[in-house]
Amino acid sequence: MKETALVIMAAGIGSRYGAGIKQLAKVGPGGEIIMDYSIHDALKAGFDKVIFIIRKDIEAEFKEVIGNRIEKVAKVQYAYQDLKDLPAGYSLPEGRTKPWGTAQAVLAARDIIDCPFVVINADDFYGADGFRKVHDYLVNDMQEAGDKLDLCMAGFILGNTLSENGTVARGVCKEDAQHHLLSVTETYEVAKRDGKVTGKVKGEDVTLSENDVVSMNMWGLPASMIKVLEDRFPAFLDKVPEGDLKAEYLLPMLIDELIQEGRASVTVLPTHDKWYGMTYQEDRAYVEQAIRDMVEKGIYKEKLFE
Repeated sequence: MKETALVIMAAGIGSRYGAGIKQLAKVGPGGEIIMDYSIHDALKAGFDKVIFIIRKDIEAEFKEVIGNRIEKVAKVQYAYQDLKDLPAGYSLPEGRTKPWGTAQAVLAARDIIDCPFVVINADDFYGADGFRKVHDYLVNDMQEAGDKLDLCMAGFILGNTLSENGTVARGVCKEDAQHHLLSVTETYEVAKRDGKVTGKVKGEDVTLSENDVVSMNMWGLPASMIKVLEDRFPAFLDKVPEGDLKAEYLLPMLIDELIQEGRASVTVLPTHDKWYGMTYQEDRAYVEQAIRDMVEKGIYKEKLFE
């Protein structure tokens, strides 16, 4: 069977979460963090190895909290996201402290990604269904030859992905009747207000439906996607206005460009699992309770990997 990898983007600063590294907050009854559940579900779905994308400055704590433990149940590799990891001829703008975004994060693993992979956020709880569907697509359906890149994504229902403690950013998707992605629009400040879900697109207010399909950065990608990320990074950097220290090279925006250019086909794999995330400090108690409820229902064991 074709080898597949779980790639976890865990280098985010977590500025909205407050004190501490949110990806490493313990939320499970056995001291598990959110990543434990993603790894558990991915391994159960059939993924063969785990690639952590982290920052060098959190490496020791990261390995102590989760890395060393996961090495006992799966093959583990590390890649390191670095602000200075830029194409030849480009340099870090003075004053830039914000990471370059999800596309640059995946690019940090370019030397070790050698098979189809699913990429996820470290601080999002996705549920098992998305991992099963993406793995099955990567192994059984993905075409790795042809004029177009063959990609897939787990499509979540917007109403299942909102935080009660503040706004979130979501990639709002449009798809055709065959579940092929037509576009993904990065939408910010998404929240339910006065019974309606609203957000902002390029600074303009938009009204959304709770039934809209959204991307939660759970993409199924071929190894060849790495070269695309590498080739398009300089063009992104060239478009960043001088003095803009927050522009991000984002996977959803890049994939949308590829779709519009006819260079990629993306199959949306619908999932109705509820998302839980650690966007804000106040989210932690809610996530802990949700996981306790799933343990009581027998969905997960109290000590996950025992």
